[in-house]
Amino acid sequence: MTDLELQKIAVEVRKGIITGVHSAKAGHPGGSLSAADVFTYLYFEEMNIDPKNPKKPDRDRFVLSKGHTAPGLYSVLANRGYFPVEDLPTLRHVGSHLQGHPCIQHTPGVDASSGSLGQGISIAVGMALSAKMSNENYRVYTLLGDGEIQEGQVWEASMFAGHRKLDNLCVIVDNNGLQIDGAVDEVCSPYPIDEKFKAFNFHVICVEDGNDMASLRCAFDEAKHTKGMPTAIVMKTLKGKGVSFMENAVDWHGKAPNDEEYEVAMEDLRKAGEALCQK
Repeated sequence: MTDLELQKIAVEVRKGIITGVHSAKAGHPGGSLSAADVFTYLYFEEMNIDPKNPKKPDRDRFVLSKGHTAPGLYSVLANRGYFPVEDLPTLRHVGSHLQGHPCIQHTPGVDASSGSLGQGISIAVGMALSAKMSNENYRVYTLLGDGEIQEGQVWEASMFAGHRKLDNLCVIVDNNGLQIDGAVDEVCSPYPIDEKFKAFNFHVICVEDGNDMASLRCAFDEAKHTKGMPTAIVMKTLKGKGVSFMENAVDWHGKAPNDEEYEVAMEDLRKAGEALCQK
């Protein structure tokens, strides 16, 4: 796919995020929107997957370590064809297969239940080790938040991954600079993130604009060609990307838009889609 085609899909993914969170009257739009582009790139370009056969043994795996941004994962899975887009408004509703955090038992395309921050990367490391031990060639991707990496378990898992030279593992950090309590560098600074992963024997790729498809393409291509060590992609993103009043606003970490705000958000995204169609 071209970068432009991926950008158009990312707009649809963002629409799905807003639709789901608005319908649920709860959820986490900010970090879902900042990661919408990497979700799109992974599921439409990068990973070896088949929506018609979600459990195929040789598929690439994805673990959403920052599991509260499930609205973003659900939206990309729906747009990719794992289940109907019409399911997205059932987010967090009783009886829906789309609950507040990803659940492997109920949602097609979900490879791991997650939500307890810091634990998803350990699951991903285990998957990558399993592939090595079984001589399988699938790759494992996991997405972490920059606030999440304040958790100690992240670094235990990283130490193990680096020691075992898991070059089939790609750790992605969504560095949007904000967490629930404020700016990450004020709450408990994780910086310098790149140097920390280097210390744990990772190949580190810094992406200045993680909302840019061309930059993501270069980063993931480099990761695939890295041998003998795991890769960490540290990407700077804009929290709330694509919705004017949510961008870089910590208040939108974990709340839903009301009806009026929903209309403004969807209009922002409609205009963004139209602008891409003019290119």
